[in-house]
Amino acid sequence: MGSFKYPMKFCSTCSAPVTVKVPLGDNRPRAVCDACGAIHYDNPKVVVGCLVVAGSSVLLCRRGIDPRSGFWTLPAGYLEKGETTEQGAVRETWEEARARVDIDSLYTIFDLPYISQIYMFYRARLRDGRFSAGEETVEARVFVERDIPWGELAFPVVDRTLEHYFRDRRNNEFPIRSESIKKRPIRRQP
Repeated sequence: MGSFKYPMKFCSTCSAPVTVKVPLGDNRPRAVCDACGAIHYDNPKVVVGCLVVAGSSVLLCRRGIDPRSGFWTLPAGYLEKGETTEQGAVRETWEEARARVDIDSLYTIFDLPYISQIYMFYRARLRDGRFSAGEETVEARVFVERDIPWGELAFPVVDRTLEHYFRDRRNNEFPIRSESIKKRPIRRQP
């Protein structure tokens, strides 16, 4: 368990100041409102996306926003309330790559405790062959394995998902992969 700072200073229920303390019956520090007693939990964010396959190629998006603007990634983003992880992955793929996809299966799950995020990527097939850059993307392209811009990938979860995929594709077996990435890697600029 890491030590995390709560960005919350005021209660979202009554607007009174909050204090970070361990509530009765709990074992972790939480933002607690001394006025109304509301306990505010700061839980990990879930990021969902797709590894989109088009024949022998995969779809990547060059990010147009920070973090990691200018680097390549799989289409992905934060899960929204009211969505399943699969629905969120399909939505994010449309938003970032204007691609319609058919989901095959959940493929990779990554725990990143150092930034309190969980990533889930689904293997998906490009439905109609069409894609283009979405609002947060400056370029969307398909790459065969030998042309993947390995040194320009935005996040370690993208590297790992692609490494698994190209290895698993040789056997045509795609088990669900689960890993923890425990510390922030040092990344170079493109």
